[in-house]
Amino acid sequence: MKNTARYAVTGALAGLANGFFGSGGGLFLVPLLTRWSKLEQRRAFATSVAVILPLSTVSVAIYWMKGALNFGVAWPYLLGGAAGGLISGRVFRKIPLTLLRRVFGALILYGGVRALLLL
Repeated sequence: MKNTARYAVTGALAGLANGFFGSGGGLFLVPLLTRWSKLEQRRAFATSVAVILPLSTVSVAIYWMKGALNFGVAWPYLLGGAAGGLISGRVFRKIPLTLLRRVFGALILYGGVRALLLL
């Protein structure tokens, strides 16, 4: 039961990050999936994506119901994102884990620096 509560809190943090910022659930999920669930890093990345999909679907539905969503603007990004997802899914196993960790860390740092400097 203790682990279930930890997982639920992690999922709630991922959902909050996803809902508030449009992404970011992986920031919580990947590190905690590797620590708490003892998943290997690659499985944690993949599992994070599987968790983020339903969270994003819920967020999209809520934003759409509130009238805050512009599908016309979103379509080109959706198509590009789908293409990127297909490509990354095919090459994921071929990329060294060290490189994946560094790129993930660099993206986190980049986002954090931009958020701090744009205040």
